[in-house]
Amino acid sequence: MARLHLFDLDGTLLHGTSAPVEISRQLGLEAETVALDRAIAAGRIGPPEYATEVYALWKELTQEHVTAAFAAAPWLTRIQEVWTEIREIGDYCAVISLSPSFFVERLTQWGAHAAFGSRFPALPFREPVDPVGILSSAAKVRIAGRLCAEFGVGLADCVAYGDSMSDKDLFEAVPVSVAVNADRHLAGRATHTYAGQDLWNAYELVRHVR
Repeated sequence: MARLHLFDLDGTLLHGTSAPVEISRQLGLEAETVALDRAIAAGRIGPPEYATEVYALWKELTQEHVTAAFAAAPWLTRIQEVWTEIREIGDYCAVISLSPSFFVERLTQWGAHAAFGSRFPALPFREPVDPVGILSSAAKVRIAGRLCAEFGVGLADCVAYGDSMSDKDLFEAVPVSVAVNADRHLAGRATHTYAGQDLWNAYELVRHVR
């Protein structure tokens, strides 16, 4: 039976940071976005409020900024090697993140079968952000269900990789999970735990788990 590997982005594939912080760094607005990351991690704001705030910071954002942020971001090593093996053995891999889809979807170029993020207007922004398109922890489970149907697997055949409370619902919905450089809230909910900067080593923990 094939498996579906579901990867978070912020703090998981990206080490110690988030896509919005890396995007904002290109605009000189890193500190403001780090503060928003702390606020959402502490539960003081939710995903829609977070999206509205970063949208307001990104008035001058262009695709060129996003390309530069993606290239300069501190990715874990061996992401593409992991996804290549997953494909070669007949499994599937996808990224589901609360970060903007215009950043997340670039990971299909690295070998992810699918990549989902929060929907923002096209760049440069001419329209307001719609809260309906902003993902949540619960939305990750719904998207995972749709991917399972597409790939012909069940949630019982999924492995989730994440680092924070935005991954909580997904960790509770699948039988195998890897807490990657996770905060204390998530680490105790995972079947496996990894600390480091090499995705292969995290993948190795569940590589032969069926």
